[in-house]
Amino acid sequence: RYALTVTDNVGFGNLREHDNQERIQQAVTDAGATEVVKDLEHGYDTTLGKIFAGGAELSGGQWQKIGLARAFMTPAQILILDEPTSAVDAIAEHDLFQRFRQLTKGKITFLVSHRFSTVRMADRIVVLEKGEIVEVGSHSELLAKKGLYERMFRLQAASYQEERS
Repeated sequence: RYALTVTDNVGFGNLREHDNQERIQQAVTDAGATEVVKDLEHGYDTTLGKIFAGGAELSGGQWQKIGLARAFMTPAQILILDEPTSAVDAIAEHDLFQRFRQLTKGKITFLVSHRFSTVRMADRIVVLEKGEIVEVGSHSELLAKKGLYERMFRLQAASYQEERS
């Protein structure tokens, strides 16, 4: 969270492209942050945060979308995203992950998450317990193993299912 403009917050993802407004706008679109920017009084020139007079404070989910836009700017071949959608609503998360594979094509992406809606789409899931790797595989492989991943998945899924009498 940089107390600078939207352009700066996103452009810092690739300093060589920092002044490429078209590239920044594409990253904002890719991150699902177009509405966030559109609703700001000065659009891409809006200073974010309340440190400076006139700055606009964003919600946690809005900051996450700006952070994701910064990540989509980077030319890096390895991305590390720690709970990238934890503060966004379910619809925004679904929309983002529909585009996620295409946006990260050709890159290695480490996605840290406790949400199974997020990790299901990963090619390879690494399950940690007390700092140790206990299982590795795809979603379907890990469900079939009936280990820790399967237990956690079923537990989380149960919280979304209605009680049956």
